[in-house]
This record gives sequence, C-alpha cells and structure tokens, in this order.
Amino acid sequence: MAVLTEPMARDRSALITATAFVVALSLRPALTAVGPVLPRIGDALQLGEAAQGLLGTLPLLAFAVASPLVHLASRRFGMERAVFVSLLVLAISSALRPYTGHAGLWIGTVLVGGAIAVGNVLVPVILKRDYAGNVSRATGIYTAFITGGAAIASILAVPIADAVDWRLSLAVWGGLALLVAVIWLPRTLSPEPMPAASTDDETPSVSVWRQPMAWLVTAFMGLQSTSFYLFVNWLPTIEISTGGVSERATGVHLFVFQVFGLIGGLSIPFLLKHPTNQRAGLMTASTPILVALLGLLLAPQLAIVWAVVGGLGQGAGLVAALSLISLRGRGHHETTQLSGMAQAVGYTLAAAGPVVAGYLTQVTGGWSTTLVVFAVLAATQVTLGFVAGRDDR
Repeated sequence: MAVLTEPMARDRSALITATAFVVALSLRPALTAVGPVLPRIGDALQLGEAAQGLLGTLPLLAFAVASPLVHLASRRFGMERAVFVSLLVLAISSALRPYTGHAGLWIGTVLVGGAIAVGNVLVPVILKRDYAGNVSRATGIYTAFITGGAAIASILAVPIADAVDWRLSLAVWGGLALLVAVIWLPRTLSPEPMPAASTDDETPSVSVWRQPMAWLVTAFMGLQSTSFYLFVNWLPTIEISTGGVSERATGVHLFVFQVFGLIGGLSIPFLLKHPTNQRAGLMTASTPILVALLGLLLAPQLAIVWAVVGGLGQGAGLVAALSLISLRGRGHHETTQLSGMAQAVGYTLAAAGPVVAGYLTQVTGGWSTTLVVFAVLAATQVTLGFVAGRDDR
C-alpha cells in the first residue's frame, strides 16, 4: 500500500482545500447563460416580457428564501456534504429545465437558485476556515472564479444556441456542475481531517438578526448587489437609450464590465488586510460604482469608460462584501448565519432593484431620475463602508 510522505500529504491537502475555488466557477453560468438567449426562450415558450423578466429575477428570490436556511443544513449534515448535494441539484436542474416544458422551466429555475444559494452562503465560510490567515485574498480568488464562470457562460450562450439551440446553451452548464461535484467529492469522503475550525466556534448567544454590526454588513452587501444587478440587467438598454450605443457594442461593453470586475476583485484584498479596520478598502471598492452611475448620467457618450469603472467597482465591492462577512463573523456558526442573513436581504434588494429601475424609467420617461436614485444608493454604500469598516465590538 502506498504511503504518502509528509510533503506529498501537504500537497494533497492543499489541492483538496483549493477545490472551493472550483465550486465558485459553477455558481453563475446557469444564471448568466439565460440573458443572451432570453428572447429565444420567450419566442419558443410564448413568454411575454413580464414573464421573461420574472425568469431572470426568480433565482434571486430563491437566493433570498434559501440563504437563511442554509446554516441549518450545514449544522445537520456538515458544510462539505451540503455543498456536494447542492452541486448535484444544480447539475440535474440545469440539465433538465430546458427540456421539460413550462412547468419544468419554472421549477428548474427555482431549484437552480436554491442550489446556488447553498454555495453562495457556505463557500465563503469554508474559505474563512481554510484560509484563516488570508481571508481577503482567498475571497478575491473565489470572486475571480465566480466572475470568470459568469463571463464564459455569457460569451458562449449565443454561439451554442446558434450552433444547436437555446436549450443546449442552458443545459450544458449542468455538465459543469456535475464535474465540479465529482471534484468536490473527496472533501466529503477524505479520511484526513480538514483544517481546524476557529476556537471561537460556539453558537452565538445573540442572533445575528439582533446585532447592529450584522445589519451594517447586510446593508452594505444589499446595496452592492442592487447596483450589480442594475448594471447586468439594464446597462445595455441604458447605453442604447442615452448614449446611442449599438446593440452589438453593448454586448462587448457588458463583457468588458465583467472582465474588469475580475480585475477589481483581485486588486482590492490588500486594502482589507487590517484585522479591525477595513474602511479604506470598503470605500475604495464602493466609490467607482458611484462614479460610473454619475458618468452614465452626465457623460453617456463615454459608455465604455463607465463600463470599465463600474466593473472595477462591482468586482471589488463583491470581494469587500464577502470579506466583511468573514471578518465580522465570530466563529463559523455565526459566520454562516451572518452570510445567510446578508445574502437573504441582499438578494431581495437585488431582485427588486431592476424592477424598480424599470418602473421609474417608465413613469418618468427616461433614465435620468433612475440614475440619480441609484447614485444616491451608491453614495449610501460608500458611507456604510466607512461605518461598517471598523469593528469596535
């Protein structure tokens, strides 16, 4: 029987630990593959614009409902097993929903959202446990994998649909989730102990829902999520309406937005290293979002510039929000609950944001009022970065 030397054992443990980043790769393709082929889905299934909008919003609502419940499953079955089961559900629901008619599409979309919610909540907690000495950097890499997966799916959706059909362009990402589940499996079966949890690992005496700091963290993530989904859902329309940008160019701009989100996410962790004060990082991450919204309002002809600036801010903002959850949670039980709370409220706001934006634009007849409102929200996020950026508990 082969015996692992100590260096080999360390390498194997490090490789298994790093699989958390691979999970991140599978957490967005099932969502970002929908938008580019949404008109084809609507034509094929006779879905109106309202129904198509609901199809895009439904996963966010599933995130909001499922996120607070994830910590219960993780305590009952363990985090690794909960993530593994969620990957299987994601694989099956992604693969089947395009081929099972109207009911299957809606039910499958809800299951996709619920499965992704498990990864959204638990993987940052796992990173805090496994990379306790460098949470912000690990979160930056994790976010880069999320952004990379999202960008790949959005770029490939139309070519796959053109080559075969829209159903395969959605179903193919179930194969990715299944592959990731296989890669993750050793974490549920390995006889070797995983990295130890924090010594401060008892159940918190006060619910996170009653902690002021938890609400600051939640509000920060909620505003970050709201502006992100405003950009993802409405940036092309805003550019066409206010800047005279062509439809083809808006697709390029959205890809640029995602690529610079990856760059922003990898760049911000060094400003989040201080153990108790992350004000500089949180405010630096939030300010570009405000600048991009004001830019779209005041100089829409520079749309590509605001896509770059907004992308940098959104990537950095997501890393900052997820890092804040890990940094403010004391022990993995509290961190799991805080992650669930922040993502439940955050994705509720995110689901409402694009709808509110569309309503305001319809009522006012243009994008100016909408951009002003969301710029005020972005300024509020900058302020929250200052307040939540220092832990005085």
